[in-house]
Amino acid sequence: MTANKQDTLRTRDYGFFGPGSPSWKVWSSPTSLIGFQRAVVLEHFDPFLAAAVADMRGIYRNPAGRLDRTLAYFLTIAVADGHTATEASRLLMRVHAKVSGTEPISGLAYSANDPASQLWIHLTGWHSVLKCYEMYGPGPLRADEERRYWEECAIAAHLQTCDPADVPRSRDGIRDYFAAMRPRLCTSERAHEGMHYLLRTPYASAGAGFWAISRMIAPATIASLPQWMRTLGGFDQPKLLDGITPPLARIAMYFGSWPVLKVAALRYSAPGTARIMQQHHRSPAPANPGTVHPQPLRDTRAAMTPTAAREGRTSGAVAASARG
Repeated sequence: MTANKQDTLRTRDYGFFGPGSPSWKVWSSPTSLIGFQRAVVLEHFDPFLAAAVADMRGIYRNPAGRLDRTLAYFLTIAVADGHTATEASRLLMRVHAKVSGTEPISGLAYSANDPASQLWIHLTGWHSVLKCYEMYGPGPLRADEERRYWEECAIAAHLQTCDPADVPRSRDGIRDYFAAMRPRLCTSERAHEGMHYLLRTPYASAGAGFWAISRMIAPATIASLPQWMRTLGGFDQPKLLDGITPPLARIAMYFGSWPVLKVAALRYSAPGTARIMQQHHRSPAPANPGTVHPQPLRDTRAAMTPTAAREGRTSGAVAASARG
């Protein structure tokens, strides 16, 4: 059956990575749902991002819709054609350009488009989905695939306000980045509220589908985290649960890897993401059966970054001063 225009994400080209790429494999795996929960929880350890989330209150007013749109965005960047992914990025940066305020712990200004915070979001997202793909999915990528995965992570960074040159290109580089970030991370009352809300979203706020999914995958998310993060975030769990969760999650993810079941499960918790996933699996070959590069977007990125971020008054200034 031929897909019509509304059924495909790829009318022009294969996007930035293309068929057979590790990014397509990892981001279209059902394990990406666990990885996404892991990432949005970790983001709260950055006090500037925690302040932005707390001030906007978007996840509390409409957690299912807000998180569905975010996951759909990440999946779009990974599998859509270049034009579709670029337009999604431009829209997101315009929305972020309106989000700014004062981080209460330091008293410094924050903006959602700040390059240092955007790098933290980008790397926690790409690292978390790979971590959960390894733990609960097919397992580790081949060495050549992993090298390519981190190169693709750097390519995708062109769609953020961070500098792609700052993206590590290896597992060791990612470890070094997290080690450098650890002294700057903290928790607070508002960060604690956000992390626990995302791990176990109340039924009254999210509805049955999202409520059930958040609780079902929370043990797998926590099991994937190092002890210091669990302690700092106050969401540790018994060792017995750590032991039984991975094999159960691997069984669930095996059956969830079937496209029909994957899309059906997403419809109950993340319908927007389900549409993107369905289009990904149904899309025919595009007009140009090749890949493109997002470099042209860099020309407009600076205009969408608030002046405060460019002048270094946000968390980027904190990162720079910490580097000496």
